[in-house]
Amino acid sequence: MKNNDFEKICKEIVRDYTNEHLDKSDNISITEDEVFIVWSCKTLQNNKILASTTLSDGMYYELTYNGDKKEIYLDAYKKFENRAIKVGE
Repeated sequence: MKNNDFEKICKEIVRDYTNEHLDKSDNISITEDEVFIVWSCKTLQNNKILASTTLSDGMYYELTYNGDKKEIYLDAYKKFENRAIKVGE
């Protein structure tokens, strides 16, 4: 799958997943424009993307395309903490 095609599909998947999991009583939803790609890689017939949204919910998403099976796998993660750890001198 071409990178541009995979990126577009991933943005749609993240948008749909996010909108499905938002609190319905908040009456909000996101568009593809509010999904951004953090990192992308293509190796042989496989692709991988790390994505997030403009929401301040701490979520990020890993999407992997298995070119042999023509399947995309979605992993959704919640960021719990971000620490700076000093190492060395």
